[in-house]
Amino acid sequence: MQELKATVVGAGLAGVEAAWQLAKRGIAVDLYEMKKHAKSPAHSMTSFAELVCSNSLRSDSLENAVGVLKEELRRMDSIVMKAADMTRVPAGSALAVDRIAFSETLTGWIKNHPLIRVIDEEVVTVPKAPVILATGPLTSPALYESLRAFTGQEYLYFFDAAAPIVELDSINLEIAYFKSRYDKGEATYLNCPMTKDEYDRWYEELIKAECVVPKDFEMKVFEGCMPFEEMAKRGKETLLYGPMKPVGLRTPKDERPYAVVQLRQDNLIGTLYNVVGFQTHLTFPEQKRILRMIPGLENVRIVRYGVMHRNSFVNAPALLDATYQMKDHPGMYVAGQLSGVEGYVESTGSGLIAGIALSRRLRGMEARPFPIDSAIGAQAHYIANADPATFQPMNVNYGIFPPLTGVQSKTDRKRHYGERALQAIADWKDGGCLD
Repeated sequence: MQELKATVVGAGLAGVEAAWQLAKRGIAVDLYEMKKHAKSPAHSMTSFAELVCSNSLRSDSLENAVGVLKEELRRMDSIVMKAADMTRVPAGSALAVDRIAFSETLTGWIKNHPLIRVIDEEVVTVPKAPVILATGPLTSPALYESLRAFTGQEYLYFFDAAAPIVELDSINLEIAYFKSRYDKGEATYLNCPMTKDEYDRWYEELIKAECVVPKDFEMKVFEGCMPFEEMAKRGKETLLYGPMKPVGLRTPKDERPYAVVQLRQDNLIGTLYNVVGFQTHLTFPEQKRILRMIPGLENVRIVRYGVMHRNSFVNAPALLDATYQMKDHPGMYVAGQLSGVEGYVESTGSGLIAGIALSRRLRGMEARPFPIDSAIGAQAHYIANADPATFQPMNVNYGIFPPLTGVQSKTDRKRHYGERALQAIADWKDGGCLD
């Protein structure tokens, strides 16, 4: 009997998930990853599924669309979600992970799977089918151009930015205090309070701080990862309604700060913290200067500076169907952020769909789109059916779900969306569509 075999290019979240879903269904996988020989500007590790921006996979609540998506993935045996749950760190109602342990755990599982062969090479031309391209938003220029020539489609991009990570023992804990907003859940966030005078002085320095400006192309920033200095330039109070929102974060002296900078634990042993919402493209010296003006961070040591990078994605509605397969090229799939999804969990979901769909195709089975009432199916439907003329990446949200019948309160609607989604996945599994 001839061995069933597929190629996956890229060992990020989508690629790892796709390779695992293929292998668990008996498909041999050649998984290509170039990081041992050539890293993108945003990557630092050689292990798989590196989280280059935040270490948070966002809300774990089943009243939130991304929380529902995570639960769906758990119920479909997602390897990424299994690793995330094993390496989680305190983050209130969010699911955050120790990014190093998370990456190393996934790398070990993938490398030890008998049906997955890891090939440490850069792929510079589009491989023949069957293949899943999951090279991410930082796809190498050579492969990016090959894909553009292969499809005859223009590609899109936006700029993304990552926040700095600092050492806990360099934070002044006589000023910074542990608290979660409105005391919901454990007090897992560190908070650096600012008075109005402190904020005013800091703001004036921030808006004139030097940035690294991308050259040779127009700046297009994804709204969900807006650099905090760009956000500040929209108005003096903009940050106070965004990452520096003080409500629900009264100090130990029961005082209401004018502004608050929050830090979230970034590793399991609790020695590193990332500055929440402070993704940036300030120069490194300016990052240090601006952060050290914040009360509690006067002597902070930065272990990873914030960086900015260009994120590329395909015009998915023109190219892909709801299984992430190329409409004009059967057996060829694009998953992860290259496909136009936005977010860690969304990328994982696209990899899971592509892996299952390709495995079924190779085994002579029908690969049907996931139920549109589910979070993972609604996301895939949006990718395949949005307007190609205005398509932009978007995080999963209830706005892309089919409407509910009947009238419910806002809280009831969220609960019903989640319940309907999880029931749709249960029915999908019972129907054998995940085999």
